[in-house]
Amino acid sequence: MVVSLAMMPRRIQLCFLVVWIHVLAISAWTNPDDFAALQSLKDSWQNVPPNWAGADPCGSQWEGIGCRNSRVISITLSSMSLSGQLSGDIQGLSELQTLDLSYNKELTGSLPQSIGKLTKLSNLILVGCGFSGPIPDSIGSLTQLVFLSLNSNNFIGRIPATIGYLSKLYWLDLADNKLTGTLPVSSGSSPGLDMLLHTKHFHFGKNQLSGEIPAQLFHSNLTLIHLLVENNQLTGNIPDTLGLVQTMEVLRLDRNSLSGSVPQNLNNLTHVNELHISNNNLNGLLPNLTGMNVLNYLDMSNNSFNASDFPSWIPDLQSLTTVAMENTGLQGLVPAKLFSLFQLQTVNMRKNRLNGTLEIDSSYSNQLQLIDMQSNLIDSFTQRPGYPFQILLAGNPVCNEGTTQTYCVQAQQADSYSTPPENCLPTECSSDQISSPTCKCAFPYTGNLVFRAPSFSNLGNKTTYETLQKSLMLSFQNRQLPVDSVSLSNPTKNLDDYLVIHLQVFPSIQDYFNRTGVSGIGFVLSNQTFKPPSTFGPFFFIGEGYKYFDGASSGSHKSSSTGIIIGAAVGGSVLVILALIVGLYAFRQKKRAEDAARRSDPFASWDSNKHSGAVPQLTGARFFSFEELKKMTNNFSETNDIGSGGYGKVYRGTLPNGHLVAVKRALQGSMQGALEFKTEIELLSRVHHKNVVGLVGFCFDQAEQMLVYEYIPNGTLKDGLSGKTGIRLDWMRRLKIALGAARGLQYLHDLVNPPIIHRDIKSNNILLDERLNAKVADFGLSKLLGDSERGHITTQVKGTMGYMDPEYYMTQQLTEKSDVYSFGVVLLEIVTGKIPIEKGKYIVREVRTAMDKTKDMYNLHEILDPAVRSGATPKSIEKFVDLAIKCVEEEGVKRPTMSEVVKEIEYIMEIVGLNPNAESASTSETYEGANKGLHPYTDESLFVYSGAYPPSKLEPK
Repeated sequence: MVVSLAMMPRRIQLCFLVVWIHVLAISAWTNPDDFAALQSLKDSWQNVPPNWAGADPCGSQWEGIGCRNSRVISITLSSMSLSGQLSGDIQGLSELQTLDLSYNKELTGSLPQSIGKLTKLSNLILVGCGFSGPIPDSIGSLTQLVFLSLNSNNFIGRIPATIGYLSKLYWLDLADNKLTGTLPVSSGSSPGLDMLLHTKHFHFGKNQLSGEIPAQLFHSNLTLIHLLVENNQLTGNIPDTLGLVQTMEVLRLDRNSLSGSVPQNLNNLTHVNELHISNNNLNGLLPNLTGMNVLNYLDMSNNSFNASDFPSWIPDLQSLTTVAMENTGLQGLVPAKLFSLFQLQTVNMRKNRLNGTLEIDSSYSNQLQLIDMQSNLIDSFTQRPGYPFQILLAGNPVCNEGTTQTYCVQAQQADSYSTPPENCLPTECSSDQISSPTCKCAFPYTGNLVFRAPSFSNLGNKTTYETLQKSLMLSFQNRQLPVDSVSLSNPTKNLDDYLVIHLQVFPSIQDYFNRTGVSGIGFVLSNQTFKPPSTFGPFFFIGEGYKYFDGASSGSHKSSSTGIIIGAAVGGSVLVILALIVGLYAFRQKKRAEDAARRSDPFASWDSNKHSGAVPQLTGARFFSFEELKKMTNNFSETNDIGSGGYGKVYRGTLPNGHLVAVKRALQGSMQGALEFKTEIELLSRVHHKNVVGLVGFCFDQAEQMLVYEYIPNGTLKDGLSGKTGIRLDWMRRLKIALGAARGLQYLHDLVNPPIIHRDIKSNNILLDERLNAKVADFGLSKLLGDSERGHITTQVKGTMGYMDPEYYMTQQLTEKSDVYSFGVVLLEIVTGKIPIEKGKYIVREVRTAMDKTKDMYNLHEILDPAVRSGATPKSIEKFVDLAIKCVEEEGVKRPTMSEVVKEIEYIMEIVGLNPNAESASTSETYEGANKGLHPYTDESLFVYSGAYPPSKLEPK
């Protein structure tokens, strides 16, 4: 029965009116300008989501439309099979922050000039569409832009010089278009790319750019980490100013027409992991890359270098996985020690004049897959049985006519991989369904992951892809997307030397994704929220259209009687709904008041006797309720358990806005935990330094004590030195880690007021972020040093055996020099790779006993870590050990201050040719810009936080 308002008694009518006024107050309609703009887009496109109906997109929650306060702030519609053009009326969305229309190949036409009116836009992502025409100059008006990704379209014309005005830009990807002209640089009042001081990524590959690479583009203030200009028509010399950009990590200049000699200062780029200069017209001497100790992938093939013997510096680059020097004028013998590089996978030296005997001794790399020496002058080779790698020598004298040795056959094994089933038998699926790795039949979302500069060349390594698969799943789970599993298959290198991997993403809740699920997955990949393992390097994704939004039953017709039934039910429920609205509104207002009171005094229930001292005094730390953290950690699930210790457990969590954090949960009733809880939130809420772990917030609710930190992905220094993290910590990286940790301690001692003594410095409390920057962590035992206590504090002795200052242990007098002693032990760990106390031997005593300053490296060869011995200069080792021994002097007055320690480490870095003020070498890319849109590292949405407790077990106190 349907009841009209006129049929109601007057008293009920008045109640209805009051309720309706309240409802309107708390749920306003979509802004009229925004609705008009969306309606124009709807009229311009085909295949828009079915629920794009009615006049209230925000209230009706149109799929792909994000709102705040009745204003549209995001449009994310990747892989929706949209077709049509982008209407100029989009300028009406004046609050829009994110526009992602990626993987809609039928979206064509040009970008309207009016897009420059979207002045709050921070993310413009149009990857893999069909847009054409020039990129409008008005794009330079988008001064809040952090992420500009227009790759894989059909854009023509020049790169707009106005992009130089985008001072907040982090990511610039214009690759795989038909852009022409030169790389724009500033001149007078005209802008250029050289003005983008904070941009980390220049991706311009696969265009038709011409002219010289302007020397003005590069300078020491640039913080670029990726320069990709491969496969263009660039000419002229490589400018020597490129050597000034010491933050560079990936450099691709290949497949152009560059000429002249390679700048001698190229080896200043000591952070470069991948270097591609192949397929140009470069001449002169082969470049000397001595000192590029983190270089993994080197390709100098097909140039016109002078004839030269095999470079002596190549076997000294210990991180090399791939050496490609085809047709580079090499002659003479290949040194046998080349094949002993422990990470080496591929050697390609075809079409040179290498001669003599090819020798491969028994110490060859266990990762070696291919040695290709075809078309040289090698006349002798001894094939030993059991080589696990392929050797190609066809076209050499050793393979004269009639030779039947396998290495003389012109063939190369094809690498392949496909994600195997997870302990189950694949299912026979019907229709277009595919069996997932968990053996469920479903309609996966598919596409290709394209990696532009992977640091490896062995495409058949199962572990490499398993790591990528786990990383993808973690990224989807952290975004709470309905993903059951992912499958990777058919890894191949294409003609551009990109690694292409086919990706299938399988749904979890049902056998198909809805539109929200598909656009969510697409956004994670298009917006670079997903960060692959560091070995894969920069990537992009091209998604395929998804047509299974309604599953196998798509197109089924529902009876028209359903509408009648629904209408009757709705009409008969009006009065009940109104009553519920009144009750819910009152409840909501009451809850808001309670929450406001609780947040204004989160320690209202703090008992100074029970909780170890007065109420904590905080500066800026955020309060979280127990329910919030419970939701963030998926009810503190085991899958989010990333560590434990005497204090309790640590869980990975995801805030509602997307931040990844680490939640440290105290054991119930732990008195030690209460004291540590109070200490850490008081100290960390007032310290802010890039080398000190950051506190995001805390929880003191429902008898729970929890601390919320940054989430730091690369574990502890202890795990890094032991090899648990899988990251190679060579001498250069160890020096930078030591400097970062020293600067963090210096900050605590000298710049915080009052100063802080950490009291538990050890390798397990030094964490490594995604760029291997060191962060001092765990302040549960720390002490403030007030003015009256300057010099020492009398205190109960606490700390960790092996690191503890013996003077503090004997006298109970705590000073800053106690931290210096502990840091000295850490320095000895760094140089030896040994833990402080092992099998009854104390590292300080062992080093002192073995030291002989009259001998090379102080006669410490046997005690040094092999990774240090292979890459360090004797002088740098000796200076480093001298510093460590000074720090562990028995008497505190003889030890240096932390500021003196910092200066000495900076000096040691300069000895080995490192810039102590440059950023640490990264193991993976990271976002550093602050952005207000739907983008990683933002305040409001898909924040990917770098952070505090690592994915390893915390050492108990």
